[in-house]
Amino acid sequence: MSSRFGFHHIALKCKDFEKSIAFYKAIGFTEYARWGSSEQEIILLKLPSGEGMFELFSDGGDMFPEEGKYVHIALASTDVVGDYERALCAGATPLTPPKTVPVDSCPVRLSLHLAFVKGPDGEQLEFIQSTEE
Repeated sequence: MSSRFGFHHIALKCKDFEKSIAFYKAIGFTEYARWGSSEQEIILLKLPSGEGMFELFSDGGDMFPEEGKYVHIALASTDVVGDYERALCAGATPLTPPKTVPVDSCPVRLSLHLAFVKGPDGEQLEFIQSTEE
């Protein structure tokens, strides 16, 4: 019997919990559920598409480095330029402005329209729209 599953959430420990919540709400996420105490508060924020969530923890502090084994979080976008600009207005740090990258991939040739920013806790976010050539 094979298992069928989909994406549910990514969890992030936040240095400044309220700042992170405000940032993700400003780029289109919506609050789904919140629980915990002052020692550790947790919130689930739904992605704008409704296809998954971010789980933010209040107890991140300075204990985690910005860079770890993960490289970035890629968010499917239908408006890369607009999403990039919204993120910058919400306080993101620019990394890679919107650009189109043709990829010599196989068996499908792709063209990627993408942009990168750093979120409030140093997490790298990629806004991406891919098309087949």
